Amino acid sequence: MKVVIFSRVSTNSQDYKRQTEELKEYSTKMGYEVVGTYEEKISGGKENEERPILMEMVNFIKKNKIDKVLCWELSRIGRNTIEVLKTIKLLNDNCISLYIKNYNIETLNDKCEMNGLSQFLIQILSSVSEMEKTTIRSRVKSGYENFRKNGGKVGRKEGFKKDNELILSEHKEVVKLLKQGYSVRKVMKLTDKSSGTVQKVKKLIEE
Repeated sequence: MKVVIFSRVSTNSQDYKRQTEELKEYSTKMGYEVVGTYEEKISGGKENEERPILMEMVNFIKKNKIDKVLCWELSRIGRNTIEVLKTIKLLNDNCISLYIKNYNIETLNDKCEMNGLSQFLIQILSSVSEMEKTTIRSRVKSGYENFRKNGGKVGRKEGFKKDNELILSEHKEVVKLLKQGYSVRKVMKLTDKSSGTVQKVKKLIEE
């Protein structure tokens, strides 16, 4: 059985190694053949078309005979309910089951028939995940505003300047896309980075 592994984290400070390794161990245990591993560092709230690694995986599974896509948890596929369900539908239409390790559920059975209970659970879990994300954002914003109201100062201290290598290391996805020829505007959209950040990285790699 041929499978593809998909892992995702939201920021450069996070690491998807644990997700990938656990899914590889599971594949070995089940006797699966891993024919592709896709790992991305990008916000899961973006639309699918704004996630180059996800779209690369989608194009691969469309052109190759794949039986399953393995992910560590549903939020790794995405945190936008509509986009997650679009991905699952695409997989189902191509008779590819999505396996979610932390819940040990799959979208399709061995006859390529949709697992009704799994589909129901996925819709609930995806909606809860998106709701949690909205709640966290609201709490962060509230805490930030309260901090400022009480005299707290935000931003970098005077004289602070990041080392150039550190900047490039923290924005590897920006570097990669710029080197592939993407415009600053397109890179901003794909990585959710500010114009100043992308321009700074662009200047550094051109030096």
